[in-house]
Formats: sequence, structure tokens, C-alpha cells
Amino acid sequence: MSEHTPSTHNHDCGPLDCRVVLEQLWEYLDGELSEDTTLLIRQHLALCSSCYPQYDFEKAFLDALADCRCTRCAPHELRGRVVDALRSAGFSSTA
Repeated sequence: MSEHTPSTHNHDCGPLDCRVVLEQLWEYLDGELSEDTTLLIRQHLALCSSCYPQYDFEKAFLDALADCRCTRCAPHELRGRVVDALRSAGFSSTA
């Protein structure tokens, strides 16, 4: 069990409580929420010292992933060897 359980009240952090904000954090970071919900979460994060560290961590994680993206694909020969090795290990292609 986690030592930190998000509060279910808002601590004067706007109309959304911490639980709601944390449950929607990935969707917020991915830009998948309505404009109204996005604004409410942005306001909450600006005021909430409990939720902001989680937002900051998840944002840094996504930024690190983006920095790791390959700019080139692996050579076709290498891809074939990897696929063959996976097949021989019992994996099958579903695509």
C-alpha cells in the first residue's frame, strides 16, 4: 500500500479534487481531454503542491521517451533476423 494517498478534497486547488486530477493525468498530458477539463486540471496543478510532483514526474517521463525515439529504422536485414529469432522462440506475428 502506498504511503501517499491522494486527497479527495481540493485544498483550495480549484473545483477538481486530487483523485480526479491524478486519474486523468495521462489523458491531460496526451491532450485527450476537453478544453474545459484541460483548463481545470491546469489550474489545479498550478495550485496543488500534492499533485504537481506527480505531473512533473510523468511529464519528464514522456519527454525522456520522446528524446529516445529513433530517427532511423533498423536495416531490413536486422529486422528479419530479429523476427526470425522471435519466431524460433515461440512468438508469432499478429500483424
